[in-house]
Amino acid sequence: MTLDVPNIKDIDQRLRDEANEPLDDEIPVTEPTKKTQIIAIYGKGGIGKSFTLANLSNMMAEQGKRVLLIGCDPKSDTTSLLFGGKACPTIIETSTKKKLAGEEVKIGDVCFKRNGVFAMELGGPEVGRGCGGRGIIHGFELLEKLGFHDWDFDYVLLDFLGDVVCGGFGLPIARDMAQKVILVGSNDLQSLYVANNVCSAVEYFRKLGGNVGVAGLVINKDDGTGEAQAFADAVNIPVLAAIPQDEDLRRKSANYQIVGSSESKWGDLFAGLASAVAEAPPIRPAPLDQDGLLGLFSPEETGAGFELQPASDEDMRGKNAKPKKSLEVVYDDV
Repeated sequence: MTLDVPNIKDIDQRLRDEANEPLDDEIPVTEPTKKTQIIAIYGKGGIGKSFTLANLSNMMAEQGKRVLLIGCDPKSDTTSLLFGGKACPTIIETSTKKKLAGEEVKIGDVCFKRNGVFAMELGGPEVGRGCGGRGIIHGFELLEKLGFHDWDFDYVLLDFLGDVVCGGFGLPIARDMAQKVILVGSNDLQSLYVANNVCSAVEYFRKLGGNVGVAGLVINKDDGTGEAQAFADAVNIPVLAAIPQDEDLRRKSANYQIVGSSESKWGDLFAGLASAVAEAPPIRPAPLDQDGLLGLFSPEETGAGFELQPASDEDMRGKNAKPKKSLEVVYDDV
């Protein structure tokens, strides 16, 4: 029996062709209705965006607002807490299956609701089978066809992964699809690096004529050490809420329990966050350089003071290092 193993050069060429394929610049970017706030939430993977958004959207709905939550993270976990851990069919997956069956995607195939919150997941490709950023673009193309800009919502919350900087993940900022950005971070260097990177993207597109600003920072798992507050002060954005590092919150989140409710002891916290999110204006941030970001932390935590030591050619060659022939003329002692 012989195995049909694809030629590595063919695979490499397909990946190159996909990477070089031009992005569709014709995605409609229609102005939303004036009453609708479209807000993009960015943060490092695992920092608690989904936890924050599920509880925030639930509280907004309790306050009588119409809320649409759209997960734009390839992990497709934005709605998991909202739906009690149940996986929500993604737009990309559903679109693929419907296309193969010769059917059209309907809103009921991809959008689901709980406690007055409407939610959906864009989804993403499997590893090695496509670009997550292109998946985001494809998802929004489908939302346009489903009538996105005719929908009647007070808030549309977009959950975006902040670690990834390729085109699709920057769509709300680059195309003015959102009115403002909210950052989720913690008192650790990596999450604040991502938050600062998003601030840099906002500033970059503002210089190109964009209008999206940063409304503020939500500090999650706040242990009181103060680095996230110092970051917000340094880049000139407000802290909208500080969600404490608390065992009760961790346990309830792990068990897919909503705490953003008036019936919860955390209700006032999320009610305050809902008000802050609604009222905070988009601000032009002042992103930090690498040294400025490191300066928020003690030298012991970041390894500050380390000096770069250049490597030599001999270092790189190791045991393969050989003396180089020299053109220098050496005279014997006379």
